[in-house]
Amino acid sequence: MHSTASASLASFWDELSGTQPGPEPWVVIAALVAAFAVVAPHRVWRVARNAVTIAHEGGHGLVALLTGRTLTGIRLHSDTSGLTVSRGKPHGLGMILTAAAGYTAPPLLGLGGAALLATGRITLLLWVATALLAAMLVMIRNAYGVLTVVLTGALFLLVSWLTGPQVQAAFAYAAVWFLLLGGVRPGFELQVKRSRGQAGDSDADQLARLTHAPAGVWLFLFHTVSLCSLIGGGRWLLGL
Repeated sequence: MHSTASASLASFWDELSGTQPGPEPWVVIAALVAAFAVVAPHRVWRVARNAVTIAHEGGHGLVALLTGRTLTGIRLHSDTSGLTVSRGKPHGLGMILTAAAGYTAPPLLGLGGAALLATGRITLLLWVATALLAAMLVMIRNAYGVLTVVLTGALFLLVSWLTGPQVQAAFAYAAVWFLLLGGVRPGFELQVKRSRGQAGDSDADQLARLTHAPAGVWLFLFHTVSLCSLIGGGRWLLGL
């Protein structure tokens, strides 16, 4: 029985760490078109933006832990806003990195996903995404947040377990394209809100208070990270 379990575990690890054949070029293009069709229209984006908020708040939470802060909870709201609360010094490098991680997390996750897909690790990407969502679920502190993370994680889990390699590849490419494209739009939305005198307590404004650098500098950083990730990740996905 022990040997059977060991063999099953070894087989699962081989599948997880191994490579899978990439999809046909038309599938990659179709995934790009599908992701753009989700990100571009305002009505669709209002719903899809929940997934970007998960990545955004997850980025805050992960960096808070990595910099030694105590993560106390994450809340996701139906208006696609979110809140990550951590304890620690209210200033210093840890706080700065935690605040900067939100808007940069979705495009950087997309870039990392593109790197995995470029090396044929489709299964690994799906399971890593599922594991990250499961870990984040532990820290969610409101019902809407639990619902959003559970539904997203269930989608990845169902695709990983119940679909064939071609569907998994198409889904993985669409998800990464979505993160790359969806990581660009929030920075511009924040810029528009600030030009109207709104979002006075945004991540950029918090960073301005922490560093005494203008909020515009941080907006430029958000734009730079998201656009460079889109260009670099897009080249990897297209095989350029």
